[in-house]
Amino acid sequence: MSKHAKEQFSKGTRVDVHNNDLGKALRKLKKKLADEGVLQELRAREFYQSKGTKRRLEKLAATRRFKKQSIKDATNW
Repeated sequence: MSKHAKEQFSKGTRVDVHNNDLGKALRKLKKKLADEGVLQELRAREFYQSKGTKRRLEKLAATRRFKKQSIKDATNW
């Protein structure tokens, strides 16, 4: 089985360790998990949230993103 075929069937997030540098590999893994949103999803699933609470939090997050973007646009004007 070739290297490419093996990678095609592998599941999950993978980080290669080079020169036994586990610290660097761990930082890369944390970065990948943060980019994929895994940690955020785990925190959200830790406790039950009703649909109304989820909707309210999503709306607040959207408002924060909009305000942040408008401030950024105003400073780069």
